[in-house]
Amino acid sequence: MKTLAATCLVSLLLAGSVEAAVKTYQVTGPVLEVRADAIVVQKGADRWEIARDAATKITGDLKVGAKVTIEYRMTATTVFVKAAAPAEKKK
Repeated sequence: MKTLAATCLVSLLLAGSVEAAVKTYQVTGPVLEVRADAIVVQKGADRWEIARDAATKITGDLKVGAKVTIEYRMTATTVFVKAAAPAEKKK
């Protein structure tokens, strides 16, 4: 029983460390638009639309025109695997 509990604890700790290893990125610039599901920021000549949800932590007064730094992660939502090309025959 103690071994099972120890194994579960180690698994939870390792799972947390894997999540922490996911690379994070930042974008800084003035806010162009604030919506319930996204924040739009001007980065150079580009508009960056970063999704947000109820878990997004916001410190300060988020409003259009405010200069912000947004930390985000890239997460795959769908992956399509293509069939391998047939091997070429040697003559």
